[in-house]
Amino acid sequence: MKHWITTPHKEGLVSNQAHADLPNAAIYEREVGREGFFGPATHIHHKHAPTGWVDWQGPLKPRLFNLVELDADHESPWVAKHLLSNPHCKFRIWQCLTSMKQLVRNADGDDLLFIHQGNGVLFCDYGRLEINEGDYVLLPRSTMWRIEVIKPITMLMIEATNGAYQLPEKGLVGKHAIFDPAMLQRPAIDQAFLEQQDENHWQVKVKRHEQVSTITYPFNPLDAQGWHGDLSVVKINWRDIRPLMSHRYHLPPSAHTTFVAPRFVVCTFVPRPIESDSGALKVPFYHSNDDYDEVLFYHAGDFFSRDNIEAGMLSFHPAGFSHGPHPKAFKAGLEYKKKHTDEVAVMIDTRDALHFSDTLSQVEDAEYVNSWQVK
Repeated sequence: MKHWITTPHKEGLVSNQAHADLPNAAIYEREVGREGFFGPATHIHHKHAPTGWVDWQGPLKPRLFNLVELDADHESPWVAKHLLSNPHCKFRIWQCLTSMKQLVRNADGDDLLFIHQGNGVLFCDYGRLEINEGDYVLLPRSTMWRIEVIKPITMLMIEATNGAYQLPEKGLVGKHAIFDPAMLQRPAIDQAFLEQQDENHWQVKVKRHEQVSTITYPFNPLDAQGWHGDLSVVKINWRDIRPLMSHRYHLPPSAHTTFVAPRFVVCTFVPRPIESDSGALKVPFYHSNDDYDEVLFYHAGDFFSRDNIEAGMLSFHPAGFSHGPHPKAFKAGLEYKKKHTDEVAVMIDTRDALHFSDTLSQVEDAEYVNSWQVK
């Protein structure tokens, strides 16, 4: 148990409620918090936007990458390079353009796939599962699998290295909120799965400690006739997520957590009504999330807190500086121009610093840090 030094206190011009009814003379609220919105926090009211910088020097800065420009077409997912990584989380993007001719297995940790584009059929130890744009597919560690492509697939692969994914604790709202676990779909041992079993030679590419070994069988090892238990591949589409909402209070990103791993979380932002109360913030609040690196992949829609962001881009906001909405988005929030969001985005918050690959640096928008400047 942690025993934080907490001394709730008010000083100067403040609001009584965080993220609502901000004083007119200090409308820029910044949350300084620990443990990613779960620990102690203070809300500081500023005269100027905390992101109102005019110059930035040094490596610690917000960064933006256009993943659409990457060549991510590889025969095997294990050839796709890590774009971001730390000892507990690996992030790559992979394009599966044609049906896989080999099986793969990750012995380093669970894999969470997010299908950004395309569709197909996944065959695995547990059976057959159709996969479509917008699906999360959770593959337990060491699951054997392959994909038959119907329409070329682009996917995120988020590895919980030496760890396992679980569902978040939902507290007061109960286990059926956000999405009912009954919504999770599992593979089926159906006729199509049985028909793909053959006596031909099959290879399995097994990744362990980032080294790949090849195991050859004189038959298709996806030869299950049945199974029972509570460990399985599962999938859910972002369209099945029913986000927590409050018309009077802008909820923190943690309210949108979809999966948790030992040292990071995966959140999903989906379309929802924007707060309607006259005193409530209508865009994400400025915050200093000083314990976590924040990565946001933009899947679809109009990203209401950002400017000049398109689907397929990836932003990175490291721990150590304040960040928040772009000036145009903040102004539009004050004017309550939009009544609904239509964005879909995947966020990863990691407790440990993420490292970049040279591949990712090749598709960076170097001017992103200047996009908060009022022009």
